[in-house]
Amino acid sequence: MPAIAHSLLQTLVFVVDRVMLGRHGEASLAAMQIGGALEWSIWSVFAAFEVGTIARVGRHVGAGDRAGARRVAWLSLAMAVALGVALALATPLVLAALPLVTASVSDAAMSEARAYLGVTIAASPLVFIAATSTATLQAGGDTRTPLVIGVVANVVHVALNRALILGAFGVIPAMGARGAGVSTAVTFAIEAALATLALTSRARGVSLRADVVSPGAAAGSGAAAGAGAASAGSASAAGAVSRAVKGEARELVRVGVPAFLERVIYHVGFMVYAFVVVRLGDAAMAANQSLISVESICFLSADGFGVAAAALVAQKLGAGKPDEARSAAWIAARYAVLTLTSFGLGALALRDVILPIFSDDAQVTAIGRSAMPVLAVAQPFMATGLVLAQALRGAGKTRQALGVSMLGAVFVRLTATWLFTIVAGLGLVGVWMGSTTDWFVRAAILVTLFRRPPAARPPRSAPLIE
Repeated sequence: MPAIAHSLLQTLVFVVDRVMLGRHGEASLAAMQIGGALEWSIWSVFAAFEVGTIARVGRHVGAGDRAGARRVAWLSLAMAVALGVALALATPLVLAALPLVTASVSDAAMSEARAYLGVTIAASPLVFIAATSTATLQAGGDTRTPLVIGVVANVVHVALNRALILGAFGVIPAMGARGAGVSTAVTFAIEAALATLALTSRARGVSLRADVVSPGAAAGSGAAAGAGAASAGSASAAGAVSRAVKGEARELVRVGVPAFLERVIYHVGFMVYAFVVVRLGDAAMAANQSLISVESICFLSADGFGVAAAALVAQKLGAGKPDEARSAAWIAARYAVLTLTSFGLGALALRDVILPIFSDDAQVTAIGRSAMPVLAVAQPFMATGLVLAQALRGAGKTRQALGVSMLGAVFVRLTATWLFTIVAGLGLVGVWMGSTTDWFVRAAILVTLFRRPPAARPPRSAPLIE
């Protein structure tokens, strides 16, 4: 439950952005169809190494290997900083390329998108540190601390949004999308600082600090060994640590590279999908952002169940309990289906109340209202696909997840979206029918894979997550 609540708080960052941007103007809200989609895709792709963090930290925690978990945590943070800095330095290139990948966008919406991305992409190191530290805590079984940190960060975010997007007290000017970018960057900075600080505690399942060796044990060890033996032992220990770090780095790469490729493929498909929406004009773009804000609550609720599933699967496998790992995946999927189905039906019933929160433009709300039934239908399939895919990643089976994502995001989603939206002329409704078809196919494949009977192996084996 804390993992789900934390995911919802992450969504709140973006939902609050969109509500207040809608109050600032249609161009500001429409800009999030460009800036928000591009930002999310870039961050998601480059943060793929978190998959390896959860899988490897969870394995070590399940096996009771605190030193191994600590090595993974440090390696993951180093990767987060390196990738974040590289992306931040590429901010001018991202902004320069933005007009080349968009069409049918008003000058006002493009200007707002550039202002937003200019701040958020430059803040990538903070985003990646926050995400990696949070994933490490969750993989170690601590989901409450990230929740507390998320509450603190979001309180600050809401206040900053109100002041920077819409202006405040006649002193702070309304900054629109740029203000949303600054507020988002500050929020991630707070999360990065607090989550990293939490990892310095030795009382947690995973700590960045080495365990303290008692003086008596150290003295007894020193008395038992001569100077030459101590020197040789020190060199041997250093070599063992070096080999362990290199081995762990290889494991992170082995798990992380397919996850990286999966996200590249998925988000290339997603960006093409997003630009289909751009073809429909500013009103459809603004309506789509309203729907995405609603669905993001469902999406990250499922992601919360997925985080729990990935952590438990990794820990159970580390403890040598594959049957319990598989059970954890199914339980998480069932809970996610019930939760998201309820959210979807609630959103459908209250669409005339929810949609005007994001925009008071009659055309925008009418377009959003027509697509809301499709959003509701998609929820159980999205829940199943997200949670079972996360369980695979927690088990380190990122190649299988890559295959499912490639089929769904590239072949199914793009083909179905083009047919429903362009060929059939269904507009934004067709866009959402395309994404729902994708989730249906993914869910069907993953359920089939998880239910596949085990091969003729010893009793301890389990399909996919052994």
